Amino acid sequence: MKASGDQAEAAAERYLAARGLRMVARNWRCRFGEIDLICTDGAVLVFVEVRRRASQQFGGAAASITNHKQARLVAAAQHYLATLARQPACRFDAVLFEGDAHISWLKNIIQL
Repeated sequence: MKASGDQAEAAAERYLAARGLRMVARNWRCRFGEIDLICTDGAVLVFVEVRRRASQQFGGAAASITNHKQARLVAAAQHYLATLARQPACRFDAVLFEGDAHISWLKNIIQL
């Protein structure tokens, strides 16, 4: 399971890099949780949640980003932002893997 998650994160990192995002951190952890990928998209800091699901059963990868998970992502992101000298514009994205081939990149999955 962990290996599958690591593979999904590596694939998401390559996918985003090919679209111009620059990696800042991977698997950043704090007491509030973990942020899978932190990237920059121009001047915007992007917190990325990576999800892989074998099928659409039970709602698929997007449905697994529950309100509770979103709250943990926001708390972890706020903790990360507190370590920076200045507050950049930021957003929350998701890279979703469904089955073996389908990948989706959703921007602004959490509106604050």
